[in-house]
Amino acid sequence: MHVLKRLHPSGEDRQTPVSWFRDGELRLLQGPDSGLGHRLFLAHVDSADEGPYVCQTVDGVFGGMVTLKLGFPPARPEVSCQAVDYENFSCIWSPSQVSGLPTRYLTSYRKKILPGTESERESSSTGPWPCPQDPLEAFRCVVHGAEFWSEYRINVTEVNPLGASTCLLDVRLQSILRPDPPQGLRVESVPGYPRRLHASWTYPASWHRQPHFLLKFRLQYRPAQHPAWSTVEPVGLEEVITDAVAGLPHAVRVSARDFLDAGTWSAWSPEAWGTPSTGPLQNEMSDGNKQQQEAVGQEDGPTPPRPSLQPDPRPLDHRDPLEQVTVLASLGIFSFLGLAVGALALGLWLRLRRGGKDGPQKPEFLAPMIPVDRIPGIPNLQRTQENFS
Repeated sequence: MHVLKRLHPSGEDRQTPVSWFRDGELRLLQGPDSGLGHRLFLAHVDSADEGPYVCQTVDGVFGGMVTLKLGFPPARPEVSCQAVDYENFSCIWSPSQVSGLPTRYLTSYRKKILPGTESERESSSTGPWPCPQDPLEAFRCVVHGAEFWSEYRINVTEVNPLGASTCLLDVRLQSILRPDPPQGLRVESVPGYPRRLHASWTYPASWHRQPHFLLKFRLQYRPAQHPAWSTVEPVGLEEVITDAVAGLPHAVRVSARDFLDAGTWSAWSPEAWGTPSTGPLQNEMSDGNKQQQEAVGQEDGPTPPRPSLQPDPRPLDHRDPLEQVTVLASLGIFSFLGLAVGALALGLWLRLRRGGKDGPQKPEFLAPMIPVDRIPGIPNLQRTQENFS
């Protein structure tokens, strides 16, 4: 509903009866006998009633002028906050309803402390402090020197001639962290490799805590006129694309996020374009083999083109030759030790087996330890058995 319907001029004698007119019109809106003094009351106004109004005394002397402006009381603004690093964050807001009246905003913040905690006893002040508004960007204020592990309460109050409305928002830096996009993205071809592109970039300039707080990255690329993006997560500040489409320019973009997954991914960087190399393959065959293949190709016809949609089978080898020699030597030593241990175990097993076959047989478990013929009384027992038989 439109408001601000009671008007009165200032600087005049409030006891003198006056008449009210619309500026530029002779039609009387309110006479001196209305009993409202210097106030003009308008019922059921709309936007067509906006404009200046004048009052005159009974003898026609100009008494003053006021301007009618219709609008709404302030509504609760919509506020959101974002941090681009671990020390600063900014908050932006927008009116939830356009009041149509002159409006200003009061912004402040304070540190939230849980009741009874040690931090509450040690802290002499938790605010509130003003949140400085950005002079170059409306509806934005910036907090500098924030503490990463603290929680803050943001206060944004909308004020117009009809009142005020406040929005309170609690924020933690870990939750609102969103770095700026990486910078300096470059895409270059890899000479001799028609399926590869080399992409590199740098940290955003606003990320001041590197290397104490690191970022991780994700990279997307696609050939020209292809709507679908391929996504990889590089390690470091560069990536070699190995399945580019030969001969086609590719769009590449990259985004960043806190290394420990705090907050959210940044926006994508501006796209950079690159086309794979079209030069001869590097170190693919010797000159003699090349000449032989060319001769065979002239006899059998032209060599069919290499498929462009298959990944390049030749990986880039970035290892140092000394590192390769060290790895081969280590493998040889481990192989020799394994063979020696195996041979020793086999010899021991054969020796034990041979000794078990050729040696004396172990006596039975219940075999007598004394010969039968040496036991006293046994010969008489044998002769008695013979006579009985």
